[in-house]
Amino acid sequence: MPNTLLGLVAGLVALAYGAQAQFSRRDCAVVFNDMPWGPGGALTLGNVILHTGASLDVPCMTYAHRAGLAREEAIGLADHERAHVLQYMALGPLFLPLYFACGGVGVRNRFERAADRYARSGRGWWPWPD
Repeated sequence: MPNTLLGLVAGLVALAYGAQAQFSRRDCAVVFNDMPWGPGGALTLGNVILHTGASLDVPCMTYAHRAGLAREEAIGLADHERAHVLQYMALGPLFLPLYFACGGVGVRNRFERAADRYARSGRGWWPWPD
């Protein structure tokens, strides 16, 4: 709940700067597209996905591919972010502390590897065991 509230506040502020909001039943989340700030891509906070692009239905590279550790096909960004929503739903307010304890954004983070696995196969969003 606190992470979802944080995401909603950020998304609601972004509406004044051109962001677009929609509820995605498939992703179990409120999605804010066209976020006016951020490094690009998407960030999930609870049941809120903040995205700098116009739609989550775009391909993206896995963390392992971007790090040069593997040659992998592109995955769907929506599928990757949906895995994070499921992780948040299971872990609640423990998600963020555990996520950062596992290394933050990057290929070494088991949460990101699990989200990539889920996006590739539709299974395996739980980060343990990896």
